[in-house]
Amino acid sequence: MSKRSESLQTDIRQALEKLNIKQLSLELNSLRQKVSQAEFWRDSTSAQDTMKRIASLESKVEPWQKLKQSSDDIRELINLDDENLAEDIKTELDRTESEYSEIKSQLKFVGKYDGYNAIISIHAGAGGTDAQDWAQMLLRMYARWAESHNYKIQIVDESAGEEAGIKSVTLEVEGDFVYGKLKGENGVHRLVRLSPFNADNLRQTSFAKVEILPMIEEPQAVHIEDKELKIDVYRSGGHGGQSVNTTDSAVRVTHLPTGISVAIQNERSQLQNRETAMIILRSRLAQMQMEQHADKLSELKGPNEQAAWGNQIRSYVLHPYKQVKDLRTRYETTDPDAVLNGKIDPLIDTYIDKFSFSDAT
Repeated sequence: MSKRSESLQTDIRQALEKLNIKQLSLELNSLRQKVSQAEFWRDSTSAQDTMKRIASLESKVEPWQKLKQSSDDIRELINLDDENLAEDIKTELDRTESEYSEIKSQLKFVGKYDGYNAIISIHAGAGGTDAQDWAQMLLRMYARWAESHNYKIQIVDESAGEEAGIKSVTLEVEGDFVYGKLKGENGVHRLVRLSPFNADNLRQTSFAKVEILPMIEEPQAVHIEDKELKIDVYRSGGHGGQSVNTTDSAVRVTHLPTGISVAIQNERSQLQNRETAMIILRSRLAQMQMEQHADKLSELKGPNEQAAWGNQIRSYVLHPYKQVKDLRTRYETTDPDAVLNGKIDPLIDTYIDKFSFSDAT
């Protein structure tokens, strides 16, 4: 039994080191001290962001702290060398091993931002109205997936297509390790089907680009100089109510060195739209830093991948046969209807198992 306990202690200790639980604990304690300060709630937006971060850290840190404490308690019981405690030790070992088995999947999420919430942006590519409809199908797929995991989702910006579907949409997804789970969805997605938008019902190939970004709400996490930004305000268009459409509440923030531009108009407040745009901009820059292995924002090059043939990461074929195939992992299924209904966990898990180490820092 002592060997079994030693093996469990070794596994837990290595997991604590790999997940950097000590550093996360220090951050959690620091934020808790910040909350206790009298001026904490003077900036309500910052305070809410801090409380979200505390909740996120607690969900990651506390289960592992509890697990380590249980392991230490078992070791102390074994050291007592009392035969009367043998059954109690076995019970505690069984329970602790079971708890470890339940949360050790977190060891796959060791990338810098894997524990963060995620921003999903979907852009219709080549394919006209079919591509815009395809973008909306992807939105439904990710929304169904998030709902099945009880993740919170919120659409922060949407541009409708002329005839059907959407030109683009941006949504936030909140939950444990959401970015770590979704990061493999980043790329161009290709659909082949009989088009419902032409009279001859011909086979049509459509493309949409999916961006998966770590949702970085803390300004200090990605420092951007004011001189690097161009901020434009303009009158909102589309749906949103009378005050949205008659005031200059829409905001476009452009990062001059890279040319990245983020426009948000969903909120009535110009301040809210600007803050949302800055969160998305920080998130995109952080993603680009990881992809380009750049130490400084000044080293980044603007994105140039097009949502068109040759860039796809996954194909969804509805005609002349049924198949979804990921071109990176080679995972495939003959049930695209289930995938498009949100059952994408096998695709996600296969990608994580193959590439989870690649962006660990």
